[in-house]
Amino acid sequence: MRTAFIAQIDRLTADLGEMCALAAVSAVDATAAVVHADVDAAPRVRATLHRLDELNRRIDRSAFALLALHAPVAHDLRVVMSAFSIAANADRMGALAANIAKTGPAPETARDLFAEMGEQAITLAETACRAVLGDDAAEAERLLRDDAVMNDLHRELLTTVLTDGWPHGVQSASDVALLGRFYERFADNAVEIARKVIFQARGEAPLADPALH
Repeated sequence: MRTAFIAQIDRLTADLGEMCALAAVSAVDATAAVVHADVDAAPRVRATLHRLDELNRRIDRSAFALLALHAPVAHDLRVVMSAFSIAANADRMGALAANIAKTGPAPETARDLFAEMGEQAITLAETACRAVLGDDAAEAERLLRDDAVMNDLHRELLTTVLTDGWPHGVQSASDVALLGRFYERFADNAVEIARKVIFQARGEAPLADPALH
C-alpha cells in the first residue's frame, strides 16, 4: 500500500512540475508576442493553457483520491494539500501569459523593459519547477528573493509610462501598464508556489524576508 502511495505522490509531483514548466513556456511565447510581434505566439500560448487546464483537473482528481484512499499525515499530507494550490497558481500563470500574448506587440519605447520582464518571468517559473520537483525549500527561497527583480522592473515600467516624455499617448500608456501588471501577477503566482513548497518541505510558513531565514 505504501509503495502505491509513493508512486501516486511521485506522479502528482511530476504533473505539478510539468505545469510549472509549461508556465515557463507560456511566458516565452507571450514575451515573443510583446517584444518581437510574433503573430503565431498567441495560439501557442492558448494551446499551452489548454494543457495546463487538463493537468490542473487531473491533479485535483489525484489529490482528492490520495486523501480519500490513503489518509496521509504530516509531510505527505502537506504535499497533497499544497498540490491543489500549486496547480491553481500554475494554471493562472498560463492564463496571465495568454492575456499578455493577445495584447500584442508593445511600443518600441517599452520593449526592452518587457524583454527583461519576460526573462524574469521565465526564470521564476523555471525556479518554481525545480523547487516543486525537488521539494526544495532552498530553491523556493531563491525564487522569493528573485521576485524583487520583477517588482523593480514593474516600477521602472510605470515610471516610464507616467513621465511627460512618454510619446505614445494615454491609451498606449494604459495598455502598457496593464501588460506590466500581468507580468507582475505572473510573478506573484510563482511566489505563491514557492511559499507552498517551503510549507510542505518544512511544515512552516516562510518568513516575510527569505534572506532572514
